[in-house]
Amino acid sequence: MTQRKPPGMGFESWIDRQIREAQERGEFDDLPSAGKPLPDAGKALEEDWWIRRKVREEEGTTGLPPSLVLRKEAETARARALAAATDDEARAIIGEVNARILDALRKPLSGPPLTLMPFDVDELLRERKGTSRGR
Repeated sequence: MTQRKPPGMGFESWIDRQIREAQERGEFDDLPSAGKPLPDAGKALEEDWWIRRKVREEEGTTGLPPSLVLRKEAETARARALAAATDDEARAIIGEVNARILDALRKPLSGPPLTLMPFDVDELLRERKGTSRGR
């Protein structure tokens, strides 16, 4: 649990003490990248460098409300199910996204209203078979 700063103690000395005690307990040992140089250390950075990095890491979903992220994931799952190698694989993909959609309908997500309904697996499989004839 986070401790409160004792009255009469300056912030800097209190923070320094917290860090020193954590170091003595070994809480900073074995951190990833320990002893390695910071990436891009010494390079000039663009003004919005951290935003660009976060967008790359989040594959374009950064900042989107959860309801819009789920819509995007549902579209991707549908495309993956249509391209699946087997009906069982397609059922598994749709089953997973349907569970997330149902959960979001029970516990509404923030953002624009969720207009998604769970996919009809049988309808999707019929569509899948129809598109596989043209291959």
